[in-house]
Amino acid sequence: MLESKAIRFHEPIRLNGKEVYDLVKNSPPLDENSMYCNFLQCEHFSDTSVCAKQGDTLVGFISAYLLPNNNDTLFIWQVAISKEARGQGLALKMIEHLLERLHLKNVCHIETTITHENQSSWRLFEKVASALSCEIHSSEWLNKETHFQSQHSTEMLVKIGPFQTQH
Repeated sequence: MLESKAIRFHEPIRLNGKEVYDLVKNSPPLDENSMYCNFLQCEHFSDTSVCAKQGDTLVGFISAYLLPNNNDTLFIWQVAISKEARGQGLALKMIEHLLERLHLKNVCHIETTITHENQSSWRLFEKVASALSCEIHSSEWLNKETHFQSQHSTEMLVKIGPFQTQH
């Protein structure tokens, strides 16, 4: 459980890459990216990603980006929450924080991928759809055998929307 210090959200900066790498590494079942990738996420996707810090400790991170040919869809790549911060609604608050950013005012859909066994992610995105008063749909996207040579679970493409944000 977290101590009572307030959690603050901010856009990541390159220097957060190492903290993100460590957070993801300690957040199974998330797939680890290279530390280099985490530095790139923090710098190149800072305007669509968010860090949650309590004091000097990174307790949450969401990596997201706008789909290249569809700037009304925010693709949430990864959600990482520290063990100490889980079960307190932090991930939902971080997504709501992202959707409140003025430069994301045209976003009316969210997409992500989730494996069948990642029940915490399914629950999170069901809560997101409920909070946004819209539907959630899923379909197979990357198949275990076809795409991953049976070395990774099938990824389901999850779509939420359309919705309206309050700007």
